[in-house]
Amino acid sequence: MNKSPNYDKHPYIRVSGRPDDCLTGWDAICNEIKYRLAAGSLPATVAIECYQGVLEDEIVDALQSRFEQATVARSADAMKTADEINNFFHDDITGDELFGYMTRHTIDSYFDPARTDSLRRQIQSQPAGLTFVVGTGAAYICPDAQLLIYADMARWEIQQRFRRNEVANTGADNRSERTSLQYKRAFFVDWRICDRFKKSLMKRWDYVLDTCTAGHPKMITRRLFEEGLKQAVRRPFRVVPFFDPGPWGGQWMKEVCDLDREAVNYAWCFDCVPEENSLLFGFGDVRFEIPAIDLVFAHPRELLGDAVHGRFGDEFPIRFDFLDTMQGGNLSLQVHPPTEYIQEKFGMHYTQDESYYMLEAGDDACVYLGLKEGISPESMIADLRAAQTGETFDAEKYAGRYPVKKHDHVLIPAGTVHCSGANSMVLEISATPFIFTFKLWDWGRLGLDGRPRPLNIDHGARSIQWNRTESWVKCELLNRVEKIAEGDGWTEERTGLHEREFIETRRHRFTAAVHHRTGGGVNVLNLVEGREATVESPHNAFEPFVVHYAETFIVPAGVDEYIIRPSGESEGQRCATIKAYVRNQA
Repeated sequence: MNKSPNYDKHPYIRVSGRPDDCLTGWDAICNEIKYRLAAGSLPATVAIECYQGVLEDEIVDALQSRFEQATVARSADAMKTADEINNFFHDDITGDELFGYMTRHTIDSYFDPARTDSLRRQIQSQPAGLTFVVGTGAAYICPDAQLLIYADMARWEIQQRFRRNEVANTGADNRSERTSLQYKRAFFVDWRICDRFKKSLMKRWDYVLDTCTAGHPKMITRRLFEEGLKQAVRRPFRVVPFFDPGPWGGQWMKEVCDLDREAVNYAWCFDCVPEENSLLFGFGDVRFEIPAIDLVFAHPRELLGDAVHGRFGDEFPIRFDFLDTMQGGNLSLQVHPPTEYIQEKFGMHYTQDESYYMLEAGDDACVYLGLKEGISPESMIADLRAAQTGETFDAEKYAGRYPVKKHDHVLIPAGTVHCSGANSMVLEISATPFIFTFKLWDWGRLGLDGRPRPLNIDHGARSIQWNRTESWVKCELLNRVEKIAEGDGWTEERTGLHEREFIETRRHRFTAAVHHRTGGGVNVLNLVEGREATVESPHNAFEPFVVHYAETFIVPAGVDEYIIRPSGESEGQRCATIKAYVRNQA
């Protein structure tokens, strides 16, 4: 880069200019609890419901040191044993290294009926005292608590706590288990159950507690929580990106996104995955963190639009992320399952169709895509299996290899063998269920933990669409760009995705203002060219919103109309955005 980076790693939504609206520190939080309880009569019960991954010990210690006469109970005391919970969820956790089944169970599944009754009687027997119940399921134990506080937790921070062996899965004794196994169990079981329970509580809780930074808690009222969500759903906004290294990771994001230059590499950036990303609310100079999925749960129709909500419910179906292989290595050769396979095997109702938009590409950049003509499926699978025992797999014998350049768009419907090669910076645009990647070959390397990364030959063999050979790929998947419209200082192009995929993408190149409509559905965009642009409302419905190069932003369906124009150092220069939205199938 020849200019200093301007990528914003901590975007936030301004809720108010008053820092005191957000209570910071355990003293302020506990004083607020005392104030709220002062007007009532004893006995009283306070339920502090915790999402999986919250450091419950910190909460208990804070309460015990500030409410010396109170009883502090844990919801975990009413749970089944770890072995009983493991057995109960066995079919959902499965014995697979990476994959489980999306559980259909609810919060009561963790609890032993006799222990639950005993804890409830214990709470009710307090003649004139104050009782706190802390933990996952606290509001299940005490559905009529006088005060309900929800301790929410960002999933990215949960993953860091897994890596540091700080937390276990709900009801499990597995703090020292491998992070990949803890994550799998959380993804398929804990987070599904916690999300279902969270949605049932959102209109009932009194406060939301942010403990994403250990030792630095923050708390806001439900009114301010709801006001922050309302602010978000009425305007363009960004979620908080996070970055992670990988065995194939590159160096591009270090410079463009202003990351730690001493890090070995950065492989991924999740820039729009609301299930994993956070939202930051601003109260003056204080920032309050919540999972971005809370916005989807609370305002699905306003955010997604009626048609998208009708199809996907309260799930955000579009994902944007970065894959950095600049001065790195090839991604693993992989395939995603067809829709019927992911439905049958994993309980998901749609699959991970995707595409690669090339933000940057070296002279030798390439993608592996589809299969060579006339190959033998049996021979390919046999060679893949042999490679698991130490032999080398000749990827170019079986997979097509195509050069790519900056701004190329490669379409990858599920079932297509693919990967990005080294020296590429990919903006991956895809459907959301990102965990369902079947690695076929990982170029003989180890993961960052020093272990071989799990391959999925059996799942992959049943997912590969063997008719997607070179003739089909060249016709259907490579740079299917079509000019749609143009005006004074702008052009609009359709760049994909494939007809089998539900996401539509449009690229706008512009030196002047471009008028956009959401079309009744959520829009996700990235500024793929130009240093800065401003998003404005033609009716002053929201304050101007500035985005920088490579930043992804979301425009809720309810915004309806918006304008994007070059601004700052980019004023008068050419910029470009790539926009994704769910196709209207009517």
